[in-house]
Amino acid sequence: KSVSHRAIIFSALSEGKSTVKNFLRAEDPLSTIRAFRSLGVDIDDSNDDIIVHGNGIHGLKEPEDVIDCGNSGTTIRMLAGVLAGNPFFSVLTGDESLRQRPMARVINPLRQMGAEITARSDNRFPPVAIRGKTLQPIQYTLPVASAQVKSSLLLAGLYAKGVTEITEPAKSRDHTERMLAGFGATISTEE
Repeated sequence: KSVSHRAIIFSALSEGKSTVKNFLRAEDPLSTIRAFRSLGVDIDDSNDDIIVHGNGIHGLKEPEDVIDCGNSGTTIRMLAGVLAGNPFFSVLTGDESLRQRPMARVINPLRQMGAEITARSDNRFPPVAIRGKTLQPIQYTLPVASAQVKSSLLLAGLYAKGVTEITEPAKSRDHTERMLAGFGATISTEE
């Protein structure tokens, strides 16, 4: 599931056609496909493979409606990092369960990067409203190891001029780092 989300996200942010094989057609990764379609990315999932026609990192478009992330915490948290650096307004929400999931651990560091982002209940829970801004790089230490939060900040770092550095108290899944490198981003990790 984690790899399927990221394959769609990085394909959508890259330029040109990407083919995603062995995509997990579970509801959470499908929420990521729907989210990027609402941002103007052409995604064909009518066959076994998923074909993503990426618009490039600056090619997303303002959605016409609220983006429904379903029950996917990965979708809402990682998409918050992407949208924080895009120059338009968007709102992320989800089902009843997702609207009770914590967002402050993503919102607070994104704000440190210069994002204009607010959420329900004193910025703790979805829906999340984002007005994309020019972001600044960050040196941030995660209080708790989290691949979702780390990934959100790394995605936001793609929109910042300079080096974004994330320190984890313990190693979390590294799918994002591997895919960033695979898609041509300059990224390094240290133990």
